[in-house]
Amino acid sequence: MILASTPPVTLMLSLLATLMYAIPAVWVHQLSRATSRNFVATAWLLHGAIIAMGLLGDPAYFGFAPALSVTAWLVAAAYAIESHIFPQLQTRWTLCGLGAAAVFIAAAFPGSPLPNTAPIWLPLHLAFGVASYGLFGTAVVHAWFMSRAESRIRLAEDAHTGLPLLTLERLTFRFVSAGFLLLSITLLIGFSFGDALYGRHQAWHRDHKMVFSLLAWVTFASLLVGRRTFGWRGKRATKVLYTGTSFLLMAYVGSRFVFEVVLGRAP
Repeated sequence: MILASTPPVTLMLSLLATLMYAIPAVWVHQLSRATSRNFVATAWLLHGAIIAMGLLGDPAYFGFAPALSVTAWLVAAAYAIESHIFPQLQTRWTLCGLGAAAVFIAAAFPGSPLPNTAPIWLPLHLAFGVASYGLFGTAVVHAWFMSRAESRIRLAEDAHTGLPLLTLERLTFRFVSAGFLLLSITLLIGFSFGDALYGRHQAWHRDHKMVFSLLAWVTFASLLVGRRTFGWRGKRATKVLYTGTSFLLMAYVGSRFVFEVVLGRAP
């Protein structure tokens, strides 16, 4: 479970990546922009190498912590792309802190081996699911900055967002829309090929993962419909986003955490 099953090379790379993420997060005001960017880029590359070693190994490992790790890596990738389009975006220190925590947790809990006989739909199902995690995670980061900026504006303080509120809002809902699309595809694969993925007659099995996944889907659908039809924005929209993301986390990460950590066995 903790560290013991983590290969030494992976453990060393994880500690190095954690350090590379932590330095610009802790000394955000002391380091120049160029120096911080170099630390983040190095950490992100190491992080990606660690993920690849876990998913492409023989056997491949996956679980709640690797899922969080891939999510953090995808969020950082989205930020890297956004920072070229919006250089004023100021989220680096937050993402560095999340990245450091995700890498460390994944090293502590590397997950369980995936069966070599798994059908082709399983990695595709996981890929779409984790990608939706990454998009919703990016949306949550933007929504948090948007909420913080709104609070500062109400207090007549400098918002310190680096982007106009309307731009942050548009970006947030673009990520929500993309995440909702991938989540829908993930559920569709699960429903259509459930027998191959989970065993015969398990596609509509009402376990915790299925219930929370459907609750997340309904919540995100309500958010998109509410924004388009009733103009939901601000606190109401962010609360619904946080609720849906919480359901989504409970669907896979939460259930796997219970199995791997609380019960101490693979699901």
